[in-house]
Amino acid sequence: MQVKKLLHTRMRVSDIDQTIHFYTDVLGLEVVERKTSLRGSHLAFLKVPNSEELIELASFPPSGPVKVQEDLVHLAFQVENIDKTIAELKTKGVAITDGPTTTSSGSRFIFIDAPDGYEIELIERPPGVMLV
Repeated sequence: MQVKKLLHTRMRVSDIDQTIHFYTDVLGLEVVERKTSLRGSHLAFLKVPNSEELIELASFPPSGPVKVQEDLVHLAFQVENIDKTIAELKTKGVAITDGPTTTSSGSRFIFIDAPDGYEIELIERPPGVMLV
């Protein structure tokens, strides 16, 4: 067997509406579907611009609040201009938790926190650079 491609990644969240607000209003993602699973999980599928993979948010209140360990998992998104991104985040009241940092390849990145403590890395890459 060989998989064909990545379809989505699920992240459990405490408050699905608060988390949807963050991903749509701060990062510009789009909700493409919301539903409730047979066992009662509240689900939302988010589309990332210029990407086929989706992010699935899942809230299951009976299991209690989510506690994300520091430096456990993060999502990385490419941005056009890190300086403009920083300025826009400040106008939205979003704190930068690390950076900006410049790598040896010339990429620049920052980190912010999503609800529940998930880290979000925002990266500006020079043309032709594939990794940070």
